[in-house]
Amino acid sequence: MSGDLYIVSAPSGAGKTTLVRELLARDCGIGLSISHTTRAPRPGEQDGREYHFVDVAQFLAMRDEGAFLEWAEVHGNHYGTSAPWLTQRMETGHDVLLEIDWQGARQVRARFPGAVTVFVLPPSMEELERRLRDRGQDSEAVIARRLAAARDEMRHVGEVEYVIVNKDLQIAIADLAAIVRARRLRLAAQRTRQSQLFSSLEQN
Repeated sequence: MSGDLYIVSAPSGAGKTTLVRELLARDCGIGLSISHTTRAPRPGEQDGREYHFVDVAQFLAMRDEGAFLEWAEVHGNHYGTSAPWLTQRMETGHDVLLEIDWQGARQVRARFPGAVTVFVLPPSMEELERRLRDRGQDSEAVIARRLAAARDEMRHVGEVEYVIVNKDLQIAIADLAAIVRARRLRLAAQRTRQSQLFSSLEQN
């Protein structure tokens, strides 16, 4: 039995983290892949829950050892996904969700071409800027850099299967849940999940 891999990408401020958090709270059948990062924890974040927080030297050592399925440098910080953990979870039938940027998504798709890819867009650049400012966490220089990066990131939306425009949070959450639900209703998935039923149907 093999679980499904979901990749959710978005520019900073589009609401990706909130959507993923709400999906995980509602669906116990899918788990989040916890990445390693060299960035400092934000208020309320805990090591091993949102991320595994490591220093640059430790991250680069892990990278050189081949421990990461994918890794990228984003806004001056490093992010990476543990290859052994992800493979083990899927091989034991667990659905896994990766919350990564488009660069990481591209690397993961090369290894897992069957991954379900989702891109979250803001309704407009104006709204994206408002959300970034409302966070109250970043300087003007950081906000300007994030907006410039967002424009570049959104040019890669054509690389994914599904697109969610996060204008209304509740609708966007329902859209993400619908993608997961539809994936599980595929014939191949149902044959695995409902093996006894399908076995009985195929008996003479």
